[in-house]
Parts: sequence; structure tokens; C-alpha cells
Amino acid sequence: MEKYRDSILLYIKGMAMGGADLVPGVSGGTIALITGIYQTLLESIRSVDLEALQMLLKLRFRDFWVKINGSFLLPLVLGIGTSLVTLVRLIQYLMHDHPIPLWSFFLGLILVSAFWVMKEIRRWHWGVIISVLVGTAVAYAITVLTPAETPEAWWFLMLSGAIAICAMILPGISGSFILLMLGKYEYIVEALNARDFATIGIFAVGCVIGLLSFSRAIAWLLRHYHDLTIALLAGFMLGSLNKVWPWKKPVMFRINSEGEQVAYVTENISPSSYQQVMGEDAQLLIAIMCFAAGILLVVLIERFAYYKSGNIKT
Repeated sequence: MEKYRDSILLYIKGMAMGGADLVPGVSGGTIALITGIYQTLLESIRSVDLEALQMLLKLRFRDFWVKINGSFLLPLVLGIGTSLVTLVRLIQYLMHDHPIPLWSFFLGLILVSAFWVMKEIRRWHWGVIISVLVGTAVAYAITVLTPAETPEAWWFLMLSGAIAICAMILPGISGSFILLMLGKYEYIVEALNARDFATIGIFAVGCVIGLLSFSRAIAWLLRHYHDLTIALLAGFMLGSLNKVWPWKKPVMFRINSEGEQVAYVTENISPSSYQQVMGEDAQLLIAIMCFAAGILLVVLIERFAYYKSGNIKT
């Protein structure tokens, strides 16, 4: 009975992680940290190696299951998948029908998360400051200089998955935030909502590749260059704020797969200009409330993590 109870609890924790990774600014890694499974998650991911693959190819399923800690990973992955499938409709609805409140909420999430990530920096020096500035400049340049419509080719979807999945093992960095920077957040959300299994499958293959390769590289960087790596990641978050500014003016349009005209190049404008240019309510009051709610959510999560920190090792 205790075994089933633990599995159900892991499933619920996985659902929380999946829900977090749908939101740019909140990390599934943060949820893993708060719920006390972060270290086990890292160790389980690292156990999926060449030796484990050899066990699988030799049909040594029991040994393979034990090595990768399958009784831990399976309910967790199922919980993550459940959230991705069930909550994605809500996210897509808000993106299409209530974009200003949604992006205001994301703006608050990412802004406060960036500063909270910087609290992990152990010693500030010129190298760390430069790392923050470089990360900010690079991310801002990406949001300004790269086309808003990034490639939809299989290789770019796979690359996006490989990079975004690394966020799952980094408290403070969201996978959705990475997809947002790569211009693939809305695309993947739509694919999940439409049950586009071809797109989801290619993306999932990239996720597996990322977990088995990039995650080890990031872990190495965090071990050997912790402060510089954290500073660079925080800079990426700050530089991406340009991407989630709620008030935008469409500049160029395209026809999507459903035959609808949608904007794919936009320009940030002020709330007052938005009302004049777009002829729509800027929803400034509700935007401020959603912005504050995003900040409050991260603060509450981090406060809870603080009170649990005596029992959690990272």
C-alpha cells in the first residue's frame, strides 16, 4: 500500500512540474526542489547511460528498471505528461482571447525569477557582472534580430526540445521560457492541443537527446563555474523580457495552417499607444494585477522552498 501511495504522490509532483514548465518563468526544477525530489531526479537522469542501454538491448529489463530508478521516473513522467495534455488548452485559450493579462502574468514571473536566480550567486565579481550583461545582451538581440517565425523543420524542433528540456533540471529556468526565446512556445502549445503526434514526437526525441547530453554539460558547468553559469542564465531571462511585453502592434502577417491571418512580426508599444493604434482597451489595471500575481506566485514558491530547505540538498 505504501508503494502505491508513493507512486501516486510522485505522479502528483510530476503534474506540478509539468504545469510549471508550461509557464515561462516557473521552472519544473524549482518544483522538484520544493517537493524534495531534486537530487533523486538528477541521479535518475544521470543513470540513463550506455550501461543502461546495453541492459535494455540484452532484454535485461529488471536490471534496466532498477538502474534507471524506473519506479521513480515512470510516475513522475506520467504526471508531467498529464499536465502538458490537460492544461495546454487553457494556455492556448488565454493566448488567443486574453493575451494582455497572460503576457503581463508571464512578465512578472520572468522578472522576479531572474532576480531570484541571481540570489544563487555565491560571490559577486566583475566576471559575474559581465556574464549577466552578456546574457542580457544576447537574449535581447535574439528577440530583436531573429525572425519571429523560426524554422518549423524537424531539426529545429528537435533542437528546441533538446535545449528546453535542460530547464527541467535547473531551478529558476523554465522550459517554456527557453521555447519562448526560440520562438516555438506557441507552436508547441498548439501542437499539444491539436494532438499533432508527429510534431510532438520529434520534439520529444530532442528532449531525450537533451537529457542525455546537454544536461550533463550544464551539470558540469554548474559544478565548475557555478556563479558565471547562474549569472549568464539570469541575464538570458532579463534580456527576454522584450519578448513578453504585453502591448504589441502587428507589423507583418502570415496565414497559419488553419487559413487564419496571424501576426508573426510585432513591435512593442506603450499601453496608451496601444489604445490609440489598436482601438482596443489596453486593460492596464488587469495587466498590473496579473503582473503582481506573477511576482507573488514566485515569491510564495520560493518562501515555501526556504522553509523546506533544511531537508533538501541540491
